[in-house]
Amino acid sequence: MRPAAPITQDVLTIPRKLPEGGLTNLVGLTREQMRDALVAAGTPERQAKMRVGQVWQWIYHWGVRDFAKMTNLAKDYRALLAAHFEVTIPELVSKQVSADGTRKYLVRITGGHEVEVVYIPEESRGTLCISSQVGCTLTCSFCHTGTQKLVRNLTAGEIVGQVMLARDDLGEWPIPGAPKDETRLVSNVVLMGMGEPLYNFENVRDAMKIVMDGEGLTISRRRITLSTSGVVPEIARTAEEIGCLLAVSFHATTDAVRDGLVPINKKWNIETLLAALRDYPRLSNSERITFEYVMLKGVNDSDADARRLVKLIQGIPAKINLIPFNEWPGAPYQRSDWERIEAFSDIVYKAGYASPIRTPRGEDIMAACGQLKSATERARKVRAAPQAEAGV
Repeated sequence: MRPAAPITQDVLTIPRKLPEGGLTNLVGLTREQMRDALVAAGTPERQAKMRVGQVWQWIYHWGVRDFAKMTNLAKDYRALLAAHFEVTIPELVSKQVSADGTRKYLVRITGGHEVEVVYIPEESRGTLCISSQVGCTLTCSFCHTGTQKLVRNLTAGEIVGQVMLARDDLGEWPIPGAPKDETRLVSNVVLMGMGEPLYNFENVRDAMKIVMDGEGLTISRRRITLSTSGVVPEIARTAEEIGCLLAVSFHATTDAVRDGLVPINKKWNIETLLAALRDYPRLSNSERITFEYVMLKGVNDSDADARRLVKLIQGIPAKINLIPFNEWPGAPYQRSDWERIEAFSDIVYKAGYASPIRTPRGEDIMAACGQLKSATERARKVRAAPQAEAGV
């Protein structure tokens, strides 16, 4: 039974206050919300559905942000739009490109806060890893992002805007009149960046509705993966209201170990989490659940752990992503030896589960899994340390 109140983290989250009297940003509004906004601005009711379709296509298919360039709209209607609305996305502050082609973007949102976004090109696809919160509350002990305190949830527009920003950088918007190019540089989206997506459910849901819309960004729900640390009460909602693929930050086979690695386990333990996961593919007609398992030397990488893991997930359509730990300065763990990771993988594979070992990407620019943490936040702390010592 779903609780009546939304699930929120056990901290005070400061709500974002929109500037009063300013223009309304159309990015991040669902079709229903955009319709209501256009009607409120003076669009006749009988034209509203058509106008939403036109504006939607300009913003999300063509990538146009200037109303003056929306040429199938009458000039007076373009003027009405410009008087009430804007089309803005987060600001690109900096970009780093790894030796392996991975791109890490530092992105500034309203209020001056910053998040990181990562694009990972592969031979058959391009995966964009996006953030859902500024910082994180979960303090998973192996995750660098978890050492940065939560500031606030991202809006739906700020989440969608990360996808649009990456398409800007990759030059992926189609050109009117040019031959249709079916190549998709951003073909997959993973909600595996900063934050816990299910602690920002409504904004994530609305953003993914926009990303999946067939007349805009057009990324299939089967090419979107939401990663959660195990916010159990919101898992069924994810199946019903988003229907994307699900990944779970699992990382341990006993509650004693998982309590230390993923503290949310103290609230919803392994048994409770697995009970919710058994229903997920059925509820969403989805494919396999991905169990993410970071390999930590001497902590969770024994043969006994591998055997326990396959026993725990028995009956769940699943694959296990084994993630060599991406070490960061001051990290309390070490990466498991390669031979140990392969032995673990072999046990899982022989039990009938796919167990790919994820190739670390973007390590030279701190873009690898579990490493995201604002570069400017680190720089501020470095500058602040000597001032604190001097009593400034």
